[in-house]
Parts: sequence; C-alpha cells; structure tokens
Amino acid sequence: MNWFFITLGYSGLAPKAPGTVGTLVALPIGMLILIYFSAQTLFLATVLISIIAIKEINKYEAKSAIHDDKRIVIDELAGMWFALSVAPAISIGLNEVSDLQNGFLLQSLLSFLLFRYFDIVKPSIIGRIDREAKGGIGVMGDDIVAGFVAGILSAVIWQGWVQLQSFI
Repeated sequence: MNWFFITLGYSGLAPKAPGTVGTLVALPIGMLILIYFSAQTLFLATVLISIIAIKEINKYEAKSAIHDDKRIVIDELAGMWFALSVAPAISIGLNEVSDLQNGFLLQSLLSFLLFRYFDIVKPSIIGRIDREAKGGIGVMGDDIVAGFVAGILSAVIWQGWVQLQSFI
C-alpha cells in the first residue's frame, strides 16, 4: 500500500476538510497538464491513476478494515481531473490562463465548485455508488461519476453563457 499515493502527497491528512484540500491540490496540477499537454493526456492519466488507486485502496481496506477512509483523497484527484478533461478541455498557453474570454479559468473553477458539490451532496447515481459499491470501486466510483457530471455541467453552463453573450 502506498500511503503517499492514496493520500495525494499526504494532503488527505489535513485536519479539516481533507477532501476539499485534496481537490485543491489536484486542481492546479490538472490545469498545468491541460496547459502543457492536452485534455486527452489528462484523461488518460486519470484513467491510469484510477486503476492504480482502486488496487491500492483495496489493499488498504484489506489491511485496515476501514472503507472509504476520509484520509484517502486520490479519488478527489480522479474526480477533479475527469471534470477538467471534460469542461475546459482547450489548449491554451500559460500566458492565456487569465484571459477570461477563453473560459479556461472560469470553467476550471466552476468544475471545482460543481465537483465538490456533487461529491459532498452525492445526488442520484453518485450517492448510490457511494452507498452500494464496495472496496476501491466504491471509493473511486462516486468521485469519477461526480467529476464527469461536474465537467459536463460546467461546459454546458459556459456554452450557455457564451450564447447569451452573443445575444446581448
């Protein structure tokens, strides 16, 4: 078991809101991957990390008998990165990050807020996965779905905003 990995560089050991801290650690790293590489790279990296995380979480749960330990925050990284690979998913340079016209920064922040909302509230299928799936699949699954939903909703909101601006 790799404690450094599943706690996302020990960010899951934060005394308050470890899930939010883990997501805040994941956000800028994911944004940098989008800037320097591509949405496809971020997506594929997230798939690989998710597969490894499921195995590592299964090992941890077998040893500790604790399901979904709040200190495990690699699932927040997966959810946040899936949201980023769906929502902004644009190629920009580092000097273009602060340009609000391209939507990168706003969609990234909106993805963060929506992901945290879905991860905390756990509506619909997200909550069902959290309650019913066991082991690493259960820990990772709800965050993965929350990330996709957050990314899609962020993209829809951004596109709606862009369309509204064209009418004004």
